[in-house]
Amino acid sequence: MTETRNTAAAGNGTSLEGSFLIAMPGMSDKRFAKSVVYICAHSPNGAMGFVINKPQTMSFPTLLMQLEVIARPEDILMPEHGKNIVVTNGGPVESGRGFVLHSGDYKSVGTVVVDSNISLTPTMDILKALSKGTGPHSAMMVLGYAGWSAGQLESEIAANGWLTCPGDFDIVFSTRAEQKYSSALAKMGIDPAFLAAEAGHA
Repeated sequence: MTETRNTAAAGNGTSLEGSFLIAMPGMSDKRFAKSVVYICAHSPNGAMGFVINKPQTMSFPTLLMQLEVIARPEDILMPEHGKNIVVTNGGPVESGRGFVLHSGDYKSVGTVVVDSNISLTPTMDILKALSKGTGPHSAMMVLGYAGWSAGQLESEIAANGWLTCPGDFDIVFSTRAEQKYSSALAKMGIDPAFLAAEAGHA
């Protein structure tokens, strides 16, 4: 039987920007158990990304009201699907800080293009745009982020803590949170049950 190992960019200098990190069953940090992380920045100095499958109970309209972007939920003018934007726990670092992952059809002064389809905006501009119906077609609000110092992520990957694969727009924005982990594994051709069995016999 072939052992399931990650062979993607660990120490070969290849950037993982725009890729998924998929937590292995043996992930030692319980905060990342069964997590799917979308990597937005990766260089020799470190890496930064967002967990995309750990939703918060807070609704997007409630968050906008707390931030005083709107006064009432009915003040949101975006299409109905926009009102259902998911608010997720993006990671343990600066958990009170908000970011918006979104489709590439929106850009403001603070927008960072991650890949051809997905961008990141950390400013209030995008929240105001979303509330007025002028924001991106697809978006996800994340609170906090996951960060790694120089060489840390590469070490975790080499230790078989993470699998990596190219990011997927639909998994980020369209797939239900509870299905993202299995969907990301399926993108790699891996059955979650097989992965768990492999980990159990490591």
